[in-house]
Amino acid sequence: MSLSDPSLRRRDLGTLGAAAVAVSLVALGAGPAAARPPSLIQQPAAGRPDRRIRLRRERGGTGAAADVALAPDPRVAGRGTVLRTAAHRTDDFALLGVTWAAGAGQVRVRVRDDRGDWSDWRPVAGLHDLPDADTAEGRRTRRGTEALWVGHGTGVQVEVTGAVQDPVLSLIDPGVAPYDDRPAAADPADLADPADSADPADREVAGRPRRSLRPKIRGRRAWGAKERWATGRPKRVRTVEQVHVHHTATGNDYRRRDVPRILRAIYRYHTRSLGWSDVGYNFFVDRFGRIWAGRRDPDREIRGAHTLGFNHTSVGIAVLGSYDQTAPTARVLAGVAKVAAWKLRKYHRDPLATTVVTSRGSDRYPAGTAVVLPVIDGHRDTNDTACPGQYLYEALPQIRLRTARRIDRSRR
Repeated sequence: MSLSDPSLRRRDLGTLGAAAVAVSLVALGAGPAAARPPSLIQQPAAGRPDRRIRLRRERGGTGAAADVALAPDPRVAGRGTVLRTAAHRTDDFALLGVTWAAGAGQVRVRVRDDRGDWSDWRPVAGLHDLPDADTAEGRRTRRGTEALWVGHGTGVQVEVTGAVQDPVLSLIDPGVAPYDDRPAAADPADLADPADSADPADREVAGRPRRSLRPKIRGRRAWGAKERWATGRPKRVRTVEQVHVHHTATGNDYRRRDVPRILRAIYRYHTRSLGWSDVGYNFFVDRFGRIWAGRRDPDREIRGAHTLGFNHTSVGIAVLGSYDQTAPTARVLAGVAKVAAWKLRKYHRDPLATTVVTSRGSDRYPAGTAVVLPVIDGHRDTNDTACPGQYLYEALPQIRLRTARRIDRSRR
C-alpha cells in the first residue's frame, strides 16, 4: 500500500471528505474474474506486516470513512484485465463501494468479519441508480458499483475486471447515534398524516372533506442526515407520471435499529463518494414496512437520482433489502403502496395503467425514445439491471392493486 500514489495527485479528492490512501492492484492477466483460481489471491509478502486501512472520523458526525485509491499497474492495459489488491486489514466498516471516473468494469470483493474469517468472493452489482445526464449532478457523477452493506467488516480484498479510470474504494462506518435505538412509537421525527394537507387535491372532492393519503414518514433527522452534505437547491419535477420501485441489495437480516445506520451509509456513499447532490431515492421502505424520507423535501415532488433517463417525471422508492431470492413481506408491499398512492393521486394517475414516457437517455433506451411503461414499474423496466430483485418485481401487481384500493377508498 503506497501512500504517495500519483493517482491521488491527479484528481481532487476534496469532495470525498475522508481518509485518502492508495492500494496497489496486482495484475492477474486477461479473462473473467470468475475464472481465476483461488491460488492467485495475492497476500502480503511473508515477514512483511499487513498495513491496516484506517478510517477517519467524519467531521461533525457519528461515522468514519476511508476513500482508497486503487492504483492500477501502469504496465497493464486493455479491457478484460483482472486486477486484484492484497488482502488488507481495516478499521471496522459496515458498507463499501467502488467508484471510477470513466470506463466500464466489474467488481468482486471478499470481506473479513469480526472473528477474522474471510468470506467467499462475491460480485458487487454495477450502479444503475443514477442522475440524468442533463442535470448538474449527472454531469459530475462518478460511475461504479452499488453500495454493499456488509454489517461488520475488519478486512477487505478487491478485484476489478475491465478498463476503468481512477478507481476508488470507499469504506464507510456510519457510527452509532442515540436515536438509532429509539423505539418507533416514541420517535418525534415521525411525520403524522396531516388532516389539512397542503395539496388542494387532498382536501375535498365534490365539496366533501377528502381523506388524506399522506403516510407517516420518518424524517431525515430520524436517520441522521448530515445536511451540509446535500448541495444545491432541490429541483422539482413538473408532474409525476410514474413510481419506480427499487431494492438496495443490502441484505434482509438487519434489525430495526440498524436502519438509520444503513441510510446514513448510503447517503454518505451517494453524496461524498459519487458526488451527488443528495441521496438518490425519494423514499425508503424498510422490511418492517416503515417509510423513511430520502431526498430532501418529501412533501414536494423532487427530482431524484434513482432511475437514469426517467427521473424527470417520477418518484423513486427503494426497499431496504435484497429480493433476488427472498419475497417481500405484506408490510413492505403496504409501505410502497402508501407512498405510491399519495404521490399518484395528486396527479390523477391510474396505478393499474401504463403511460408513455420519453427517455432522457438510459443504458436501455436512448434519449428521445418514447417508451410505454407501467405507472408503477420496477427499475429493470427502464435500465439494464436486475433491480428490484425477481421476487419484488413479481410482487408489483400486488403493489398496484394495493395502491389502487387505497386511492379508491380515499374518494368515498
